[in-house]
Amino acid sequence: MSDDEAADNGTEETADGESEPEPVDLEAIREALAEFEGDVDSLESDLEAAETEDDLDVVEEDIAAVRDDLETIEIPEPPEPDEDEEEDDEEDQITPEEELQERSDEIESDLDDLESDLEDQRGPYGEDVVSELNGASGTITGTRWTEEGRAELIEVVDDFLDDLNDLLGTSVTLSNQGEDVPDQLDATLDSAVDAVEDADLDADDDAETIAGLLEAADDLESGIDDSTEWTDLEIREQLRREGYYDVLDHVKDFPPEWHALKVHEKRGNVDMILLALETFDSDYMEEHCMEALQRMGPEEATDAMLQKANRRDQAAMRVLGTIGVEDEEVVETLVDYVDTNPDLQKPAFRALGEIGAEEAVEPLAQQLVDDTADVRSWAARALGLIGDTRAIDPLADVLADDEVDRVRASAAWALNQIGTEDALEIVAEYADDRAYLVQTEAEKATIEPAA
Repeated sequence: MSDDEAADNGTEETADGESEPEPVDLEAIREALAEFEGDVDSLESDLEAAETEDDLDVVEEDIAAVRDDLETIEIPEPPEPDEDEEEDDEEDQITPEEELQERSDEIESDLDDLESDLEDQRGPYGEDVVSELNGASGTITGTRWTEEGRAELIEVVDDFLDDLNDLLGTSVTLSNQGEDVPDQLDATLDSAVDAVEDADLDADDDAETIAGLLEAADDLESGIDDSTEWTDLEIREQLRREGYYDVLDHVKDFPPEWHALKVHEKRGNVDMILLALETFDSDYMEEHCMEALQRMGPEEATDAMLQKANRRDQAAMRVLGTIGVEDEEVVETLVDYVDTNPDLQKPAFRALGEIGAEEAVEPLAQQLVDDTADVRSWAARALGLIGDTRAIDPLADVLADDEVDRVRASAAWALNQIGTEDALEIVAEYADDRAYLVQTEAEKATIEPAA
């Protein structure tokens, strides 16, 4: 093959007569990726401005188009390392091809996040209301109720029908079909489902109506959860003998367990709240008990929360943070979750920060280089809450080098929290930073303390 023929075929002839592809223009790929990064920023703005389902459809199509175009970018494999190079040098160096691939992967990840955010922004829809009502029917027919509970259910469903009829202009009433109350209420909610489907609600034009129906469905579900089941009787009798209900002169809020819980919280009766938490086999009451303990932060609850935290209970970790006691066993339990999945890392990091656990500084600092941006950000903020000066250097590295600005802003916030002269000087150097949040923290670091 002649030199001209080789050129026409996009190849070059080597000294031994073999042909090889022309080198890829890495600078052109770099410029293309920069354009894609700009496209992602534009898509974020478009998604934020989207107000209707049609707007979201347009953004969805644009995301798909950018993704398709991104897939046409072919980044070559990095060249084989020279055998004469030292292995340590190979590990420390990143090739241009690898750098471009990382940028491409980051763009792909950003597009995934945009698609997820877009789905979260859609709706709600009439189908969501139908799903809630079908779930409520299943609970009613699948549970054994006391006579008291059946009366409560009738009242709860009747209240829901009032809301439904007001919102849709319908006249659905309690059904007499079925041999007992649960069957009758099941038939009633079937009629409610038919009314919602017949309304043919539009996510944009009827958004307010759908929101009202979902709120009414939530009230319905809460009322069903509060109604007296057969299995509640033994539990109530136990609590009555323990004096749990003695604080009630009358029942202001139903169910009485919740009313009593609020009174016990107001009076600081931690032992009664822990009794309710241990006794009730109810997600509803457990949630309210844990929320009460988190608001109170009582040291007497430490052992109970520690047991639950050892079972990966996130709410218990949050309560331990509110309690704030730097107990050795508590800190060891929370540190065990530092290098785990993000669902457990977030409450564990926060709790360690609120406790001020100096033993956690090193393991938290190691998470500053985690692959997940949220994990790095949580770790930085936890280190700021602890306030140990050993964290200054690793936080400074994050502020200087991390690719995600919200992570850098968390590092700047943490350095401000530590508050030593060295820490503040580091942050103050970023007054002209590209990221507004980092600039804000830099301004805080340069504010003269009040006299």
